[in-house]
Amino acid sequence: MSTPTPFLIRDGLDADLPALLALDHRYETDTVWQMTLRQEDGWLIGFRTERLPRQIEITYPASAEQFQPFLPDDHCFLVATRRDDSTPLGYLTMRHDAVHQIGFISDLVVTRPHRRTGIGSRLINVAGLWAKERGVTRLILETQTKNYPAILFIQAIGFTFCGYNDQYFRNRDIAVYFSQSLR
Repeated sequence: MSTPTPFLIRDGLDADLPALLALDHRYETDTVWQMTLRQEDGWLIGFRTERLPRQIEITYPASAEQFQPFLPDDHCFLVATRRDDSTPLGYLTMRHDAVHQIGFISDLVVTRPHRRTGIGSRLINVAGLWAKERGVTRLILETQTKNYPAILFIQAIGFTFCGYNDQYFRNRDIAVYFSQSLR
């Protein structure tokens, strides 16, 4: 068993973008959330896990444009780096909705070799502290129905399913939302 990499969490900067975009954003899965939609005396919407015939590799879409809304101080942009040499290991972006007191987490990425080492959980915890300082009472995290590893992680750290948006992502994937109270 290897020793986890010592890391720290800090505010993200515009200068971090090239290194963050170079991180390994891919993930593998052999399971997805399958959505069914039927109209019978109202709408029946369901999600169930579906095993794929083989494992697939998916590249999480990342671009410099997606970071721009999170650079101002009223939104949260966190970067996890190695403690000894500041190499980026992951990042989190969160939009602050002050009217509804919600923090919307759009991106939570940990580079492949450092997943399952506590970095993702720590990014969420620091984002929660940032949000509480600003009066946010609920975090909402979005992911794709085919990002089953993320869905399992999100549920394991206490988030619960709270909705979906059909064809939300640029590639027309379905977004599923999970929330957690900060009270």
